[in-house]
Amino acid sequence: MRPELETQLLNCRNLPSPPGVALRIIELAQDPDVVMATAADTIGLDAALSARMLRIANSPLYASRRRVENLSQALTVLGLNATLTLALGFSLAQCGQGSHPVARERVWRRSVTAALASRLLGQHAGLRKAEELMLAGLLQDIGMLALLEVLGEDYARLVERAADNAELLAAEREWLGCDHATVGGWLARQWNLPALLREAILESEAPASDTPFNACVAVSGHVADIWLAGADASRSEHAHRDAAMQAATRLGLDYASYLALTEEMVSALPEVCAMFDVPPAPPARIQALLDQARELLVVRNLREIQEAARARKEADEHEDRARRLAEEVRRDPLTGVYNRSQLEEVLEKEFDAATRHGWPLSIAFIDLDDFKQVNDRWGHLVGDEVLRNFAKALLRHVRSSDIVARYGGEEFLVVLPGIGEEAAAQVVRRILSEVSGVAMADVGGQPLHITFSAGLATQGALEQFRHVDDLLRAADEALYGAKREGRNRVSVGAVGG
Repeated sequence: MRPELETQLLNCRNLPSPPGVALRIIELAQDPDVVMATAADTIGLDAALSARMLRIANSPLYASRRRVENLSQALTVLGLNATLTLALGFSLAQCGQGSHPVARERVWRRSVTAALASRLLGQHAGLRKAEELMLAGLLQDIGMLALLEVLGEDYARLVERAADNAELLAAEREWLGCDHATVGGWLARQWNLPALLREAILESEAPASDTPFNACVAVSGHVADIWLAGADASRSEHAHRDAAMQAATRLGLDYASYLALTEEMVSALPEVCAMFDVPPAPPARIQALLDQARELLVVRNLREIQEAARARKEADEHEDRARRLAEEVRRDPLTGVYNRSQLEEVLEKEFDAATRHGWPLSIAFIDLDDFKQVNDRWGHLVGDEVLRNFAKALLRHVRSSDIVARYGGEEFLVVLPGIGEEAAAQVVRRILSEVSGVAMADVGGQPLHITFSAGLATQGALEQFRHVDDLLRAADEALYGAKREGRNRVSVGAVGG
């Protein structure tokens, strides 16, 4: 945003600002200890807001088995998070009401439609932030209200004359060097809205991170544009195609899901418009939009949606390949467990966390007994089979949160977060007992069994090692102690200094 525009915004006395109740709700929304009674007291200060909360609690969005009669019941139906989020949305929808009624009506019609679309898109995408999505959709065009106050009639004419949102964005960027989403993000910072909402508003027209949440908000604007396209069939068809394509490429929605979304919009939009005092589109217009969406499903958009899905699949496959390659770098190629490099990185993080929080952390150095004789007698192929099967056995006998790594040769290291010395010793001894009874290879029809020696060290209440290397050294010394004592056993290391 250009400095001169920011100066104009800062010096504008009529800039949209949250009413007192909204400011209090913003504070409550960011307080982890807030309780329902406090929210009810705050909302109860505004009779109109209380009435809106009652209405939404009885709406199809929150259909309950019995009618909600008072604010307390409404807030119980909605829940604390939904109460604060929806109340904030209703409160902020009242700000910026002033001159330029034609332009403002267009802004709020798009905003309210986008609010519902954002919520429904989130449901289709499997997100659990329905109310936050609805609020972000509602506020994504709040920058337009600020620009109406700062730039007045010139900007109002720009809004009224723009054929669609894309044309408005192009005109804004040419004139101002930014768009209303940038201004909206700036305004959200001035209001101290939560970061989730600020980022969604800022990225609503040009997503940078393209998180699922931000993608839902951005796509909701394209869905809302369908309802603003007017009676021109070609324009509304273009808006449908654009919205469907955006939903497919950004959220992975196929056209059948997009059609279901349109039907849900048709069903719920009149109620949502009434909640925000926005006149709904005429029923005939709504039915025409639904019919057009169904027609596109059959004859017009199928190829483009298939291409978008294919492109998305190729991108996902590329991402999967990259993820697999990254994982392979972290793994020992023979055994599939972590390699030493990855072990050192993970172990240092676990050691720091255990030291900082006072959690126990146990590690076990494991060395296969007489492994050299396996290689010398039966060859390295058999030795490799033994190592692979031993690694698999270790993974079967530890928790998913534990870490198994090949330290080198026939040495392995097992990291046991959150387990103290006595319990860790029991775990490793149980592994020794069970693994030694299972054949690690078949040689000439005869099972090949192995044992191991293990050295255990623990960072805990009694043992306080200064550095992760000291913990490793203690486990290594304990391992050599186990070998000196005759192998096939678990030895516990000395206390750290």
